[in-house]
Amino acid sequence: MALTITSTAFADGGEIPSLHTCEGANSSPPLAWSGVPEGTRSLALVVDDPDAPDPRAPTRTFVHWVLYGIPPGAGGLRASVPAQDLPAGARQGLNDRHVTGYVGPCPPIGRHRYFFKLYALDTDLPELEPPTKATLEKAMQGHVLEKAELVGTYLKKRS
Repeated sequence: MALTITSTAFADGGEIPSLHTCEGANSSPPLAWSGVPEGTRSLALVVDDPDAPDPRAPTRTFVHWVLYGIPPGAGGLRASVPAQDLPAGARQGLNDRHVTGYVGPCPPIGRHRYFFKLYALDTDLPELEPPTKATLEKAMQGHVLEKAELVGTYLKKRS
């Protein structure tokens, strides 16, 4: 069985509900995963937007969430999960707002895609300094057993 990541809030390729964006509570959506491969020691999650700032002419990938050290048996994350309720051992990194935790979609122009990327790792990663997407990706090199993706989209309703 392959590693999969899903959400009850939106289907793969579907629209992320406003609740989980800057136009709502800006809270993380519920996530669930299955098919964690044998030999997995920890999981990592990166949520990013490759369409920033304008999907017709993207210039950067905006990082919305960095989470690592997730125990392989966690099975998922509930909606609006506060830091103190993350699975034991899980650590959050910095998003591109330079704060830890989830920051929801808030595209300035057009409909953007948001990639929820789950990695099964054959190691427990050390504390990352600084805990960014770049340092996480470097630490994961050579340790990824499997990767799963869930893609959501969002277009702001108000300007």
